Parts: sequence; structure tokens; C-alpha cells
Amino acid sequence: MATVQTRQPNPGLAGKESGRTRYRPNPLRLGLLRGGLEIQQFFRTRESMIFSFAFPIMLLVIFASIFNFEIAPGIKFAQYFIAGMIAAAQLTNGFQTLGIQIPIERDRGVLKRLAGSPMPPAAYFIGKVVMVYTVGLIETVLLLAIAVTLFDLELPDTPAKWFTLAWITMLGIAACTLCGIAFSSIPREGKRAPAVVTPVALVLQFISGVFFVFTDLPRWMQHVAAVFPLKWMTQGMRSVFLPDSFANREAAGSWELSRVALILGAWVVIGFVLCVLTFRWTARDDR
Repeated sequence: MATVQTRQPNPGLAGKESGRTRYRPNPLRLGLLRGGLEIQQFFRTRESMIFSFAFPIMLLVIFASIFNFEIAPGIKFAQYFIAGMIAAAQLTNGFQTLGIQIPIERDRGVLKRLAGSPMPPAAYFIGKVVMVYTVGLIETVLLLAIAVTLFDLELPDTPAKWFTLAWITMLGIAACTLCGIAFSSIPREGKRAPAVVTPVALVLQFISGVFFVFTDLPRWMQHVAAVFPLKWMTQGMRSVFLPDSFANREAAGSWELSRVALILGAWVVIGFVLCVLTFRWTARDDR
């Protein structure tokens, strides 16, 4: 009588196959690796170094050297200007850099290739966030070091002010980064991105109290600036570097730190929603 032999599965092979089906790329790990690559690319790109890194330092040296006067008894313009310059640097690194960089990558097909790879989409955005935070923190330290060395900047003298500097920096960079990613969908071509993004960033800086005392600006300009995060970033930074007596010179007569946190947090949420709704992996011609 013939016997039927059944083929037993190879347990080792089965384990490997089940391992493959269970494997999922870790977005956080890949995002951190991607962030290291983004940082290397940033420091190797001359345009990024100039617009996002060297430009705020150059403005600090020029403006603080020219406007060497007191805006209030015992308060030099440099002490006021450093607050706005740190906030403007965060806007440049987050909003302006990504608003220009991403459309260029989209036109070159970089985003299309990444979208078709096994890399989770979240890893790409984590990499951008890592790059912006790294550059922003380094630039903040450099701005403070230059202001202290050349212009006798008085650093925060209490732990509370250092903490305020930390959370405004974290929230401000997050808001600017997400808004930059969302705004990157507006330029139709990568080569046109600087002409679209740069004027927006410059206008925000001029109306948000970066280059001038905010309450010296026309009232309508103050109202427009209050819609956007940069005005609140500069106001929060002033609470760190200026004495509490200067709060009387603010539009509301106080630093309004709770409102600063609320509005910056709201812009983080708004920026995230806009990213989800508007971000494109391919150029319009490829769709």
C-alpha cells in the first residue's frame, strides 16, 4: 500500500517570512537618521548658509553697530534688537529655508523618489524638523555670544527667564517649521520659490518689532502683525532680555506670556493641519 509523504514546513524559513511580514520601518529612527543627512546637506549648501545662518548674524552686527543709542533709560537698542533678531533667525531657519528648499527638492524629483521608497513619509518631516532645530539652537547661541562680546548684551539673570527663552524657542521653531512646510506648496517652481517666500519673511520682520520698537509702528500694522507668530515670538523674547519695567511699552502694557504661549501653540496646530491638507510630493506638471 502506497504511503503519502507530506512536506513539513521549514521552521527557520517560516520564521524569516513571518519576520518580514511583521517588520515595519521605524519612522522616528529613520527620521533621526534623515535629520543627520539634512544637517550635512545644509552646511554644504552655500545658499542655505547665507540666508538661514549668516544673514541674521550679519544684520545683528550692522544694526547694533549703527544704532548705538538708548531706547529707554539704561536700555540700549542692541538689547532690544537681540530679542527680535533671535526670533527672526528662527523664522528664517524654519519658514524661509523650508519654503525655498522643499520646492527645489520637489522639482528635482527628490520628493517623488522618497515617496516611492520604503521610508515612512513621517521620517522625511522628522528629518526637516531635526535640521531646523539644530541650526536654530546653534544660531541662537552664536547670536548671544556675539551680542555679549561686541555689544555688552545682558543675559537673562533668573532661571525663569531662561525657561521662558527655552519654551518660546521650542514653540516658535515648531510653528515656523510647520508653516514653512505648508507654504512650500505655493511656489509653482523651485526656482521661483525665493521670490515668493523671501518677501513674505521680510514683511513679517518689519511689522513684527524686529527692526523697530513695536509700539512705534502704525496701529494698523500692529494689528496685522498680531495675526502671525513672529510678533508673539519677538514679544516673548523681549520679556527675556529686557527689564520688567519695559513691559509698559508693550501694546497691552504687559508681556502677555500666557497669550504668547496660546497663540504660538495655536499656530503649531494650524501649521500641522495646513501641512496635511496642502503638502505635495510631486510637481504640478507630474500630477
